Amino acid sequence: MTHDSPPGKRPSPDSPAGERPSPDSSPREDASPDSPSRKAPSSDSPPRKDQSSDSLPRKAPPTDSLPPENPPPGRRPVTRRTVGRAGQYLALLCYLVFLAFPFLWLVSTAFKPPRELGSLHPTWIPRAPTLDNFRTAFDEQPLLQAAANSLLAAAVSALVAIVLATPMAYVLARLRTRFARAATGWVVVSQAFPLVLVIIPLFLVLKTLHLVDARTGLILVYVVWSLPFALWMLTGYVRAVPPELEEAAAVDGAGRLRTLVSVTGPLLAPGIVATGLFAFITAWNEFFFALVLLKSPEKQTMPVVLTHFLGAEGVADLGPLAAAALLATLPSLLLFAVIQRRITGGMLAGAVKN
Repeated sequence: MTHDSPPGKRPSPDSPAGERPSPDSSPREDASPDSPSRKAPSSDSPPRKDQSSDSLPRKAPPTDSLPPENPPPGRRPVTRRTVGRAGQYLALLCYLVFLAFPFLWLVSTAFKPPRELGSLHPTWIPRAPTLDNFRTAFDEQPLLQAAANSLLAAAVSALVAIVLATPMAYVLARLRTRFARAATGWVVVSQAFPLVLVIIPLFLVLKTLHLVDARTGLILVYVVWSLPFALWMLTGYVRAVPPELEEAAAVDGAGRLRTLVSVTGPLLAPGIVATGLFAFITAWNEFFFALVLLKSPEKQTMPVVLTHFLGAEGVADLGPLAAAALLATLPSLLLFAVIQRRITGGMLAGAVKN
C-alpha cells in the first residue's frame, strides 16, 4: 500500500517508499500580509479585527490646514477685517467732529454776552449765558417774515419738483431707449454748470416775464434748479422696484398711470421723502438767486437777511448774527430728525418671490 505524498512536495526517489517527509522539510506559507502566495480574503467575508481602519496609519494633515493656535485669554486676534472696521469708525468720528465743531461753536457763541465774545481766551461753555443776542436779532431784522418767505419758497418748490420728477423718472427708468440715456446724461451734466453762468440769462428771462422781485419767480427758479437732482435720484429708486409687480398689475388690467399711482408710488415713498427733503434743504439754504432776484426787504429770504448783520465796513455783530444763524439752522435739522425715520430701504423685502 503506497502513501500519497503531500501536495506541496513529491517524495524523493532515494527515500524509502514507506517513509514520509518530515514536517520541517515541507515549505511553509509566509504569514506576512504582503506575501503573494497568501489568498486574498473574500469581499463577502467580514473584515478582520487586525485590519480595521483604526489600526491603519493615517496621513498627517498639511500644516496649512491646521487651525491657528488659540490666542491667550483676554486678547482677540487682529485680522484685516478688524483693522478695516477700526479705520471706518475712525474716519466716521473725524467726519462727525468736522461737522459738529461749527454747530457747537455757533451754539456757544449765540449764548455768550459781548464781554465773552471779545475775550482773548474763548471758552466752549459760556460763563454767563444770556438771551440778549436773540432779542437783539429780532429787534434789528424781520426774522419771522424772512423765515416765512424761506419756508414758502422751499416747501412749494420741493413739492412741485417731486410732482414733476416722479412720472419723468418712471419713464426714464422703464423705457430703455437712446432718448432716455441722453436725457439722463444731460441731467447729470447740467449739475456741473456754475450759477454765475446762468444768472444773467435767467434774470433777463424773468424780467421779460415780470417775475423779478416776486416770490413766484424765485419759486420757479428753485423748481428748475432742483428738478434735475430730483429726477436723477428718483430714477434710481424706480429702477429698484421689481418690474414683476407692474407686470402683475398689467395682467389685472391696470394702465400705466394706475400702475404708477397704486403700485409703484407706495413703494417709492422712501425715495420721494428723501428727494423732497434734499430739495427742501437746498431751497432753504439757497442764497445767490434770492440775493439777485429779490429787492424788497419784506420778500427776502432768511439767508439774505443774515447778511444784514454785517456793518458798512464788514464788521459783524457776532452775537446777534450767531443767534439768527442758529434759528435759521434749526428748521432743517428738526425736519430731518422727524422724517429720517421714514427713510428706510426695507419696504421691498418679500414683495416678490424669486
